[in-house]
Amino acid sequence: MDTGLKGRTVLVTGASRNLGSAAALAFAGEGANLAICTSAKMKELAQVADDARKLGVKVVAEKCDVTDAGAVAAFVKKARDQLGGVDVAVNIAGYRAESPLLEASFEEWSRAIDVNLTGPFHVCRNVLPSMIERKWGRIINISGIAPYMGSGATKAMVKLGIVGFTRGLAREFAPHNITVNCIGPGTIGRAERDAHEAERDVRPSQPIRRKGRPEEVTALMLYLASENAGYTTGQCHLVNGGMYFQ
Repeated sequence: MDTGLKGRTVLVTGASRNLGSAAALAFAGEGANLAICTSAKMKELAQVADDARKLGVKVVAEKCDVTDAGAVAAFVKKARDQLGGVDVAVNIAGYRAESPLLEASFEEWSRAIDVNLTGPFHVCRNVLPSMIERKWGRIINISGIAPYMGSGATKAMVKLGIVGFTRGLAREFAPHNITVNCIGPGTIGRAERDAHEAERDVRPSQPIRRKGRPEEVTALMLYLASENAGYTTGQCHLVNGGMYFQ
């Protein structure tokens, strides 16, 4: 499939590792230039940037805390100045709030909101004006399985919140040829070594008896960012091995 992403600019937050680095390199593999950031892991981000440049694309790699409005504005401005703007924004930076509610501190609750909801808010506020001007854009947010399974009140709250944010943006900006979608990954791991490892951390009710692979998520990202996905918006696509049917 020709994604039409060659020469476009894709912004990926949380791009230093795991799904973020996999997403960045998947887009680079399609010929997209990258604006990538991390809040702390600059050594890992530099490696992702080097790997992407070897694929022949331009890369802006910056330290950026997505909860800081000024830092996000500066990062997006640099992407615009050096790469010509942002066509696709992928909000992957996240904070995992794992504590049971009665054990969670207010700081943990607030941090979960700041990173998982306010972060995408800052990114979208900065990339949407140029998307509107060019009458084309793609925004992809990351939810998860927690809001559907009720896995942790804090985590479920912010992850369902991003679904609502996605749907609100999708309706508001559809007239400008901008789509906004969400992906809810299940348990994503690396290549499995054996059958025992494949079963580890897999829920008994999950029909596909293994963890997902990063490329099974990034393939969906590439589609949602492509020219062919212009009629798909406001959706939350679950990539979870059948753990939950929406």
